[in-house]
Amino acid sequence: MTYRSVFRPGLFAQQVVLVTGGGSGIGRCTAHELVSLGARVALVGRKRDKLQAVAAELAQQGGESSIHVCDIREEDTVRETVADVLRIHGRIDGLVNNAGGQFPSPLSDISAKGWDAVVRNNLTGGFLMARECRNQWMAQHGGAIVNVIADIWMGMPGMGHSGAARAGMLNFTETAALEWGPVRVNAVAPGWIASSGMDQYPPEMTAQIRGMRQLVPVQRMGTESEVSAAIVFLLSEAAAFISGACLRVDGAAPNAKRIWPQVGTGGSTPEFNGFHLASRPKVLDERA
Repeated sequence: MTYRSVFRPGLFAQQVVLVTGGGSGIGRCTAHELVSLGARVALVGRKRDKLQAVAAELAQQGGESSIHVCDIREEDTVRETVADVLRIHGRIDGLVNNAGGQFPSPLSDISAKGWDAVVRNNLTGGFLMARECRNQWMAQHGGAIVNVIADIWMGMPGMGHSGAARAGMLNFTETAALEWGPVRVNAVAPGWIASSGMDQYPPEMTAQIRGMRQLVPVQRMGTESEVSAAIVFLLSEAAAFISGACLRVDGAAPNAKRIWPQVGTGGSTPEFNGFHLASRPKVLDERA
């Protein structure tokens, strides 16, 4: 089996796309879809073993990739990583700014160190990676940047540090689209996605995670493939006149209002899952 993309074969032939956070979750899925469409992919992340595992998967599918261990929070390291990608591949046509991370906590319990760590991970790192891709290649040759943020609308209770950083990333997207044009800069905002990251949260959040789908008008969680498809669209030639935009992939969850208690009308929409190596998060298995 191979990735089942909705996009035409060869869409990204001869192109190079850098994917941060490429060792797992949405980044891994997106790398697989891009390779299935002809791209060469530069996988960037902090853990070499995860990047090597994804690179091996891609090679089995006949795809070409390189791995780059990088802490996106470190300016010099980011600059060197982008230069290394250019040395190996000779170009960077697209950047998927996907890396990030956070931990659950009420605002009152977040230390300055914890706040800074999440903001650097979800805002500063994304800025540095985008700036270097733009300055080292895209300013002269063009390109597209997609920043993966989150469902930040009306706040992010329990993860206020991440919400603030992701909201900053959206504003950065809008500013960069103006200052860096004709390089295109857009954002994708995933809602509740059934990906491996859900298994990283503490056990006390299990019931909350399993109940999330009931708060989504389409009555289910999203798949990694549905986020990847949005990212790929914004990287593609079909989005050539789209810049400064944010595409929500959230099943309309932010549209659910307290004043209107009904969420959906029963049943759920069919999901799209084109990723042949996708696996359901263990936390969603109610038999466990």
